[in-house]
Amino acid sequence: MTSPADPPAGGGPSGQKRLKLLAVTACPTGIAHTYMAAEKLQQAADGLGIDMKVETQGSIGAENVLTDNDVRDADGVIIAADKDVDLARFAGKRVLSVGVSEGISNPERLIEQVQGAPVHGGSGGGGGGGDAAQASTGDGGRERSVAYKALMNGVSYMIPFVVVGGLLIAISLSLGGHTDPKGGLVIPDDSFWMHVNEIGVIGFKLMVPILSGYIAYAIGDRPALVPGMIGGWIANTGELYDSEAGAGFIGAIVTGFLAGYLVLWIKKVEVPKFARPIMPIIVIPIIATSALGLFFIYVIGKPISWVFEHLTDWLSGMTGTSAILLGAILGLMIAFDMGGPVNKTAFLFGAGLIATGNQTVMGMCAAAIPVMPLGQGLATLIRKRLYSEQERETGLAALFMGMFGISEGAIPFAAARPAQVIPANMLGGAVAGAVAGLADVKDAVPHGGPIVAVLGAIGGVPMFFVAVAIGTVVTALTTVTLVDISERRRRGEPLVGGAGGPGAGEPVLAGAGAAVAGGGVGSGAGSTAKSPAAPAPSAPAPAPSASVPQAPADAAAPGGEVLSGYLTEQTVKVQLAADEKEAAIREMAGLLARTGKVGDVEELVRTALRREAQGTTGLGEEIAIPHAKTDAVTAPVVGFARSAEGIEWGSMDGTKAKLIFMISVPEAAAGDEHLRILALLSRKLMDVGFRERLVAAPDEAAILEVLREVQ
Repeated sequence: MTSPADPPAGGGPSGQKRLKLLAVTACPTGIAHTYMAAEKLQQAADGLGIDMKVETQGSIGAENVLTDNDVRDADGVIIAADKDVDLARFAGKRVLSVGVSEGISNPERLIEQVQGAPVHGGSGGGGGGGDAAQASTGDGGRERSVAYKALMNGVSYMIPFVVVGGLLIAISLSLGGHTDPKGGLVIPDDSFWMHVNEIGVIGFKLMVPILSGYIAYAIGDRPALVPGMIGGWIANTGELYDSEAGAGFIGAIVTGFLAGYLVLWIKKVEVPKFARPIMPIIVIPIIATSALGLFFIYVIGKPISWVFEHLTDWLSGMTGTSAILLGAILGLMIAFDMGGPVNKTAFLFGAGLIATGNQTVMGMCAAAIPVMPLGQGLATLIRKRLYSEQERETGLAALFMGMFGISEGAIPFAAARPAQVIPANMLGGAVAGAVAGLADVKDAVPHGGPIVAVLGAIGGVPMFFVAVAIGTVVTALTTVTLVDISERRRRGEPLVGGAGGPGAGEPVLAGAGAAVAGGGVGSGAGSTAKSPAAPAPSAPAPAPSASVPQAPADAAAPGGEVLSGYLTEQTVKVQLAADEKEAAIREMAGLLARTGKVGDVEELVRTALRREAQGTTGLGEEIAIPHAKTDAVTAPVVGFARSAEGIEWGSMDGTKAKLIFMISVPEAAAGDEHLRILALLSRKLMDVGFRERLVAAPDEAAILEVLREVQ
């Protein structure tokens, strides 16, 4: 281990070059762990006599940004991040990439390792994570992380295209469309609503290439963007490989990963020095795009076309069998790939039989078509804590799209969690199709969803809605069950308790970055029921009343404000009575209620517990910062309390929380204020001396005096 007394590591005699290192820290939400890792790395470097500059990429923007001069003079770069960091600027430097938790737990080891890390090639501009040295916490763990982040990158860029395209199509159909036995839901040509519909269709055409392109970009950086997008377009355009249906979003995922890793492989090829400048902008994109496109057309596309043709023949042979069985099979196929060859086979099979007078097959398809978006949207409502804020917003859009038979509304969920969502979709689709088949539901137009029934094209409307409702509920419940099981396995928790997930008061070990996951303060939501195994609250929080001392809403600490006046002597407590997390949160909520800024203590407690159920706010180093964004408070308020024995909070380092801050801001006017508060606290709390002074302060006034150091 390098030490201050070891000259080669810097800090040697005068005149000897000091080691200069750079670091970038970032976590998915860019709040506490981003700054904790930065402080830990800086402290370790200072202790070792090493020059270090740390850039933080937080939710309030990049701070302490590394300049070209910083990079030119650096001997190595540490990337402690749980999200993609652009590595282009570090070409030619030793780069070590690890998770943000490593920056918090092992900063000295990282400083030692970066001195022997491989040099980042950077021929393509860095980025995806293929070139930099990468520390792994287990066999294959780092590669899985890169693949997961690449998939999430593609999904996040795809979502706006799905939402905008789907909603524009739905609006145009509802306001400008009418049923036509020959053409489904028809919008008059050259009408205003036809133009709105065409704009929406463009959004849908682009969403699959966007998914593919940004998966590739996250792996291979800018040179992979073009082959990824063009590959996604080819995958979704079946006529290019003699198929009546494209490969849809599943094909886009395949082309995205193929393009990304193909570009990484090409980058490793040694080329003459004169050719290197044109490699990332001309040579690599052309070679990768041509190779991937031709490979899909001549190799992958042929099996897709074969599957399409033979599925159609197989379905034709089943038309005389049980209506329930046929409905279940069609529902399974409709739900499988939402626009891909399997889905299109079932849809076109049903649509083709309408002209022969057989409308029952299309009725089965019509009942299954809306189940996926409706089910996924319902899942985000009944188990909110399992979903990020963006996913919940996408869920609302999916509900709307489902009403209009736009099954693509579920694609973002299927792309993000295929192993959980696709089986749930298929089960719900099968149930809906089987119920529709049993009830002899008919559909006179090649379209599905409640909109078709509203416009009069469905025969057997009551049972049609029963089929859709049952299938939707089955999909939603199956999804939340499978997602919850997956999350528990990831956290290493026992698979008990059903779909409800961990009790609101149980510690949830969500790994690096989890303490503030899910979009910042209070983003979690859902069930707040206490686990039967958890102890009862020991210190229920009183509601604001005459028995609770009230202070003016603008009260500030004498002798200078603490955290903009949000933390006052009213909200400081020397010793918590609680001995477990839920009781501590209730006691802290009662502490905040003293200010008069809490209108509903119980709602504040529920919101904070929902946040804990999503991911622990125990930050390690005996610190916890529970927080809630809720209109139960009328203005930002911060409280602090100590626990002598410590409270089990599920912190990543296993320590019990002895220094506990609670932050609450109004939902309606939060802005970035909660992020600023968290950033200030996280940085200052990494100072060992500051924590020791907080522990030693004898009373509320002395504690407040120490807290005034937070700037």
